[in-house]
Amino acid sequence: MSNLSHVLLKKAGNLRTPLWLLFLLGTFSWSCQNADENIKPIQYNGPSSETYNQVTIYSDSAKMKLKLSAPVEQQLQNGDIVYSKGMYITFYEEETPTTIITAKYGRYDKAKDQYFARNDVVVKNIVKKEQLNTEELFWERQKQTIFTDKFVRITSVDEVVTGVGLTAKQDFSDYTLKQFSGSFVLKQ
Repeated sequence: MSNLSHVLLKKAGNLRTPLWLLFLLGTFSWSCQNADENIKPIQYNGPSSETYNQVTIYSDSAKMKLKLSAPVEQQLQNGDIVYSKGMYITFYEEETPTTIITAKYGRYDKAKDQYFARNDVVVKNIVKKEQLNTEELFWERQKQTIFTDKFVRITSVDEVVTGVGLTAKQDFSDYTLKQFSGSFVLKQ
């Protein structure tokens, strides 16, 4: 045993402190220092707020242009919005509804200023009596366009047209199919 160890043991014995207690305190002190170094803050990635039965109205010159409603709206910390229980968008022209978009899930991407709808997406043009069915749809509010790269079915009063991919005005008054698949005439 070295002289230093012998002196420490002798001093510890004089203080009437058991050696095992000194060892335990030293170990605890060392482990507490390491524990502080390993603590990392947990970052919360969930919604910052949640609103039920949300209705948002966009107007221009005191005239309603569109109404977006959703059973649940979740605001995320980055500014994105999630409509986990679906979303309903109604477009208006001169205070009269012209087009309705519904989906079982929706999301707004703030960075792109773009809405995304999926799961049983339906676009109804009330004026032209046409309906678009697809599984995914993007809506760019600033450009006033809707588009998809997925399969689409467009039903009018007398015809059904199918294809893959579509670009259209947001009110579904004019559209272009990327790949035409076929069409058939409905019996009247």
